[in-house]
Amino acid sequence: MAFADRLERRLSSGLDALGLTFDDDRQTALLAYLAELHRWNRSYNLTAVRDPLDMVTRHLLDSLAVLPWIGDGPLLDAGTGAGLPGVPLAIARPRVQVILLDSAGKKVRFLNHVRRVLRLENTQPVQARLESFTPAAPVATVISRAFAGLADFAAAARHVAPRLLAMKGRAPQSEIDALPEYVRVEAVEELDVPGLQEDRHLVIMSLVE
Repeated sequence: MAFADRLERRLSSGLDALGLTFDDDRQTALLAYLAELHRWNRSYNLTAVRDPLDMVTRHLLDSLAVLPWIGDGPLLDAGTGAGLPGVPLAIARPRVQVILLDSAGKKVRFLNHVRRVLRLENTQPVQARLESFTPAAPVATVISRAFAGLADFAAAARHVAPRLLAMKGRAPQSEIDALPEYVRVEAVEELDVPGLQEDRHLVIMSLVE
C-alpha cells in the first residue's frame, strides 16, 4: 500500500471512530495541511512529531476530538503553534471564524502560508501573546492545548472571551482546585482519540463576574 493511501486510511478510520463524517474536500484539506506541516517542519521545527502517520493521530485526530464542544461563534486558538487545534477545526467547520494566535513569528509565517495554500478564508493568523491581544470583533471561545496551567490560561484569556476550553492529558484536578473564584468549571470531558493510548481530557470553563 502506498504511503499516501496509508495516511488516508488512518484519517478515514479515525474520523469514523470519532463519529465524524467529512466530505472528500475536507479530508483532502486535512491531509494537505499535514503535508505542509511535514515539509516545513524540516526547516522550522514546528512540531516534535516527525512521522506523518503519527501526525494524523497526534495532531489531526487529537484536534478533531474536541469538535463537539467548540460551538458556532468565533474561536481563538491561543498558543496555536503549528495551527493546532485551530487549523483542523477551521477545516472541519468552515463557517466558524478561527483566530490562530501565537507569539512566534516563524509559526505565524507558516500559518499564513497554510491559509493561502489551503484557501482557509475563515482563519486569521496573528502574532501576539494572549494576555496583550485585543480582538477586533467579539470572540465566543478561547481554546488552547499549549498553556501549562489552567489558572494562567484563565488570567490571560479573561479579557478575550467568556468561555474557555483547555486541552489536557490527565484530568488536572489540582489545577482545577487552584482556579480563582471567577472561573467556573462546567465540565471535564474525557476524550477518546483513535489510535492514541494516552489520557486526553477537555476542561470546559466559563468566566463569571
